[in-house]
Amino acid sequence: MIATRHHLCTTTEKEQAVNLSKENLSKKAMLDAASNIGSDVSRRQFIKYSSGLLAAMSAPAVLARTSSVQGHGSDKGAMMKGMHKSAVGLQLYTLRDIMKVSVPATLKLVADVGYSEMEFAGYFDHSAKEIKQLLDDNGLTAPSAHIQLDAFDTNLSQILDDAQTVGHKYLVVPWLSEAQRGTGIAPYQALADKLNTIGEACKKEGITLAYHNHDFEFEVRDNKTPLDVLITETDPNLVAMELDLYWTVKAGKNPIDYFKQYPGRFKLWHVKDLAEDGSFADVGTGTINFKEIFAHGKLAGIEHKFVERDQTTDRIATIEQGFNAVSALNKGVS
Repeated sequence: MIATRHHLCTTTEKEQAVNLSKENLSKKAMLDAASNIGSDVSRRQFIKYSSGLLAAMSAPAVLARTSSVQGHGSDKGAMMKGMHKSAVGLQLYTLRDIMKVSVPATLKLVADVGYSEMEFAGYFDHSAKEIKQLLDDNGLTAPSAHIQLDAFDTNLSQILDDAQTVGHKYLVVPWLSEAQRGTGIAPYQALADKLNTIGEACKKEGITLAYHNHDFEFEVRDNKTPLDVLITETDPNLVAMELDLYWTVKAGKNPIDYFKQYPGRFKLWHVKDLAEDGSFADVGTGTINFKEIFAHGKLAGIEHKFVERDQTTDRIATIEQGFNAVSALNKGVS
């Protein structure tokens, strides 16, 4: 299954969360807790604060917004189809520590920030059916999910079933281990063949396979660049690319050059910023010229853009800044 299994909380903890006095738990308190959650913060503490979010999300204005999105199924579908290129998405790996504690609270949180599209990196002990219901409850969609390469070898049928249940249109190979990378260019040529095979199985179910890059795909091997091999030796009708803008720029490459060389191949982007020292930065606060990149969105073939930051000390500030930045940048997509 796509779902990544994690223990959540005990029945006692859940009961305590329900019995807490919501009047004393503000939305800000929950956001503060979520921002700082980590190994030094107990799951019970997050559950306590998350009930404040649940109360905040019950406010009339929020309920009105949710019902207006959910109230007309066909209208909602048409609306989402028309707006997806301007929608702001979030790769939930950014909030993985919070997801481990409470998927429902996390999805309510990101919907409240303003995100409309999710990219999953595990379901955290929830079934595909449960995930779909949580998305619907919050007016969200999940056009994409990350699936480890090895999982396709052992669980392809279940992966595709889960993807259809949740509504994923893309399944993305997110990472290669050092063993999978091997030496020389041959491993990437073999990978391209494998991606074509998996992509063909996905296409039969109405799903597109994609590949997500880091920086190691730009290291020249046998006079060839692995990412170029993966692009040129995969069938564009079977395999798309998810270009990670941070890792591409960190590798010394210009994403626009790739858009020009391989127009239409980059259906998905990870939008994350590069600090001057080479570390991660919140979108719009670093060194990447996103305005110029977004202006070439049509050339790239972009359909979905996901804010992401691999490591951050303030998760809420990160996703709020990312949402605001990409919302503004979307106005310049052409």
